[in-house]
Amino acid sequence: MSKKLPANATPASFESAMAELSELVSQMETGQLPLEASVTAYQRGSELIKYCAFQLEKVEQQVKILDAGMLKPFNTELSDGNDNAEGQA
Repeated sequence: MSKKLPANATPASFESAMAELSELVSQMETGQLPLEASVTAYQRGSELIKYCAFQLEKVEQQVKILDAGMLKPFNTELSDGNDNAEGQA
């Protein structure tokens, strides 16, 4: 098991946290880690999940602010956009 960061190190980014979490899960799934290493990996994984959840919440808040607090439903119908384009031509 190669340790890149101390167990309590803050990840550099969301993507690096996800990569580390994926590596931990892979190591744990093999069942080859000693008990103490498994507990340490589980604890680190929990920290990474909390970090990722916090980062996602921050982004969600930023999107809400950028959208003036009003989330709009995603419209997949192209006809609405085409109707407006015809009226402008």
